Amino acid sequence: MGLRGRIVAVCLSRETGVPKENVGRGYLREGHGLEGDAHAGPWHRQVSLLGMESIAKMRALGLEVGPGAFAENLTTEGIDLWRLPVGTRLRLGAEVLAEVTQIGKTCHTGCAIFQKTGKCIMPQEGIFVRVVRGGWVAAGDAIEALEEGSGPEEERETCCGHAKDTVEGG
Repeated sequence: MGLRGRIVAVCLSRETGVPKENVGRGYLREGHGLEGDAHAGPWHRQVSLLGMESIAKMRALGLEVGPGAFAENLTTEGIDLWRLPVGTRLRLGAEVLAEVTQIGKTCHTGCAIFQKTGKCIMPQEGIFVRVVRGGWVAAGDAIEALEEGSGPEEERETCCGHAKDTVEGG
């Protein structure tokens, strides 16, 4: 596959329902996720990722948002994350191996960004991974897609019934 990019920010929050803070560096524990983050645990959405390319779409709508604003753990650039099939293996930094488990997510009641603009990028372009091999990650580290998965389209969740919509396309 060979797609490469870089990690721009490592973000966490100790409680759910709030934007995450860029802490610059963190430990991804195998089978758990980002140490200290409220969303980490033994489930399929251990770590969330969102690209700066996706955040730029929301900035184009006039929002002043940056890494962590969409509650993602890792903000990246250089790879269209949402195009990676479920099952794709990713190398994060020098040590971590992760596997894409889900593309997008369902908005529970519509996040604050969705309520303000009528659109949110995380439900369509954010991805979730499980940590296969743990280790440290930091802003500036490489991210590389190692092998493509073959997950079905059904693995894409929806936000308010609009899974196929994009920010540009409405």
